[in-house]
Amino acid sequence: MIERILDLDLTTKQKIDLLLEYDTINYTKLGSDSTKTEVSVVKKESKRVYKAIKSLNEDLGNELLRAL
Repeated sequence: MIERILDLDLTTKQKIDLLLEYDTINYTKLGSDSTKTEVSVVKKESKRVYKAIKSLNEDLGNELLRAL
């Protein structure tokens, strides 16, 4: 999914918005009944999203990675 977003013919801002939306959707699928494994998978995917954002906007990507 991340690679598909990066390959789209969109502005940098639009790509970042889509990546953040994808990240948000992943987190909203988690619930109080989610296992530690499910939470870990989402966190790893979130890190991949933030690294992709860093490739588009280094400052923003670094801030997001630090907050993780």
